[in-house]
Amino acid sequence: MKPTFQRALGAFALGTLLSLSAHAQQVLRVSAIPDEAPTELQRKFKPLGEYLSKKTGLKVEFTPVTDYAASVEGLVNKKLDMVWFGGFTFVQAKDRSKGQVVPLVQRVEDEKFRSVFITTSPSITKLADLKGKTLSFGSESSTSGHLMPRSFLLAAQVDPDSDLKRIAFSGAHDATVAAVAGGKVDAGALNISVWEKLVGEKKVDPSKVRVFYTTPTYYDYNWTVRADMPADLKKKITDAFLALDPSTPEGKEILELQRATKFIPTKPENYGAIETAAKNAGLLKK
Repeated sequence: MKPTFQRALGAFALGTLLSLSAHAQQVLRVSAIPDEAPTELQRKFKPLGEYLSKKTGLKVEFTPVTDYAASVEGLVNKKLDMVWFGGFTFVQAKDRSKGQVVPLVQRVEDEKFRSVFITTSPSITKLADLKGKTLSFGSESSTSGHLMPRSFLLAAQVDPDSDLKRIAFSGAHDATVAAVAGGKVDAGALNISVWEKLVGEKKVDPSKVRVFYTTPTYYDYNWTVRADMPADLKKKITDAFLALDPSTPEGKEILELQRATKFIPTKPENYGAIETAAKNAGLLKK
């Protein structure tokens, strides 16, 4: 092979690799913890993905994951670029990556998030009444469907592992409601915004399934990226979320689907209390 041809071939190969690399970087790979049905997550994300694509100039791909752990591993192992985490999954990702993830924005509602405990039983009116009963949490890694409800149970001197007859993990907030409504468990704990959405959509009858305890507030969900994401892209994504305006048709649709009034900046320090709660509950190593 002649040297000139070899150089040309090498240049072509290098150009192809650079082109492929550049193409790979043109995709923003996004996911979310599977706290609702996959079809619902896809429906909620579609207009947001189109909006982010327009604002960043990147193709935005939503990749559903099978469980909460997969969302953490996907971001830490660089298979995903941005993930909608609950507070606890953010703490897990921060721990797993040794601090190499950054929360960009949260909904204003996530500054003072709450969980609700629900039941169909007239005899259950307070947390102490759960002793000897069956209870469903959501996913084991859920902030609002497990960690914080467990934390508030412990504060009320109710140990889920020893004082309850049985605990179950439904995997998602809407599945918890279905388990309670269907009589599979005496009570359940879930995210207040999913509860309000299901009531609003008349998918649950609040005269039969009722809230008997609402927790104090805590920080919860956020959009998180890896720390090594280029600073200009982080800024474009952050600015895009902060610019969402309910007075525009596009902003109104996206914010309503995200169950948000607006998005605001957030920071790792906001999730210190959740990290402490996770360690105290034995769900994160001290």
